[in-house]
Amino acid sequence: MDAIPTSDTKVQSIDGSEITLELSQVSPQEESRLRRIFDINLLPPLAFMYLCNALDKGNVGNAKTDGWDKDIHLTGNQYYLLVMIFYVPFCLFGTPISLLVKKFSAARVLPLMMIGFGSMSLFAGIARNFSEIFAIRFFLGIFESAMLPGVVFYLSTFYKRNELASRVGLFYAASSISGAFSGLIAYGVFHIHNPKYHSWQYLFWIEGTVSFAILALIWLPKSPSTWRRLNDRQKAIAKARILADSSVTADERLNIRDAFRPFADPMYWLWAIISLSFGVPLASVNNFLPQIVASLGYSTIRTNLLTVAPNIVGTVALLFLTFSSDYFRERAIHICIPLATALVGFIILGSIDVLAHRHVAYFACFLLTSGAFAPSVLVSAWYSNNTPNESRRAVVAAVMVAVANSSGLISTNVFRAKDEPKYIPALATSAGFGGLCLLLVASTGIYMRIENRRRNKVQGLDITAADVDTEALADGPRSPSFRYMY
Repeated sequence: MDAIPTSDTKVQSIDGSEITLELSQVSPQEESRLRRIFDINLLPPLAFMYLCNALDKGNVGNAKTDGWDKDIHLTGNQYYLLVMIFYVPFCLFGTPISLLVKKFSAARVLPLMMIGFGSMSLFAGIARNFSEIFAIRFFLGIFESAMLPGVVFYLSTFYKRNELASRVGLFYAASSISGAFSGLIAYGVFHIHNPKYHSWQYLFWIEGTVSFAILALIWLPKSPSTWRRLNDRQKAIAKARILADSSVTADERLNIRDAFRPFADPMYWLWAIISLSFGVPLASVNNFLPQIVASLGYSTIRTNLLTVAPNIVGTVALLFLTFSSDYFRERAIHICIPLATALVGFIILGSIDVLAHRHVAYFACFLLTSGAFAPSVLVSAWYSNNTPNESRRAVVAAVMVAVANSSGLISTNVFRAKDEPKYIPALATSAGFGGLCLLLVASTGIYMRIENRRRNKVQGLDITAADVDTEALADGPRSPSFRYMY
């Protein structure tokens, strides 16, 4: 049996000497202590930033239930155009801004983006017509475009492959719980009656947060190697962890030409189709859950309150699936489970009379949220785990998230005013894309298992992705020792 390469890490200490360290020389207690430092210092501020990001993106759905569209004189499909236009810059600007994230660090770029999208929410509170809110939604899409790919890449430089999905899940939970927060905030502010301002204006102003971005800019470290909070040994441990189970090299300089090389591999095009297909049901739930609940015939205030519980249950399902996925080092099955759950929810809503069967329809809303959120996180972890080169991983995350975001253009164009309140064509389209994604993910997972067995048989080995240090995988899947993390 051939020897499996192990990482040998050298870190420059304060006095100029080199600390050489292998991960096998690190005790579990030391590694756990370092991981806890990362969790406590990185995840809360990133989660809060993403919560604000998600609130600003989706607050028009809650505002509409309070008559915002009528107060600013929207007509016909103009509301749906405003939802749609957000996704155009959201798709186009994600990749170039993510390259800036790789070059200058997410710790510097993302807080600046937060100032931008928080300001757009504040401006939305004073916009008076379609053209003004159209421009605001366009710039909002620019500022929010790199948030998810930027954080996925950023966390992959701190965490090992079997830790990434759960950490991205904790971060992404802020987005899924934002529906509950937005519903609760809307429930509260819609009780405010002020002759000078509309209730929905308070919603935009409360959810437009910019001051926290300054704190994040100061607090977040650019990388483990430059973080003053860590001593020399902790920095060496952090680097050894990444070279053993995340990256080929740590703190790699951006090489734009090499960064796009993964797209010569058909596997990444398959991941792109998967990203597009799971994005449609996700965008449908994120953008139109208040409208779906409103179709059950409840009052404005109760409709917003009834969106809270499904979003909380969806967040719990997200966290359970991502932690389970990391624990078992498995992605495909954990993606198929929520996809199938959401598919059932869309089928139920599209096939029953929701007014005659309110309780069944409301239960289907729980299935939607339980199934829509987790695939985004798990697919992001999946392609990141199988891309050990840092520059390539940054670009892959940016492109894949942009592709997933583009599905919002599909979702917003099938939720049409003329289909209110049942939205049957939109529900059918979301179910169709979810079913396609389910088939693709299952097929890809089966292929990866077969390919790993084939490589083991040819090489006379019995190893998995966990047995190979990522430092030895400079050529990615073309490396003889490469094994898919499926």
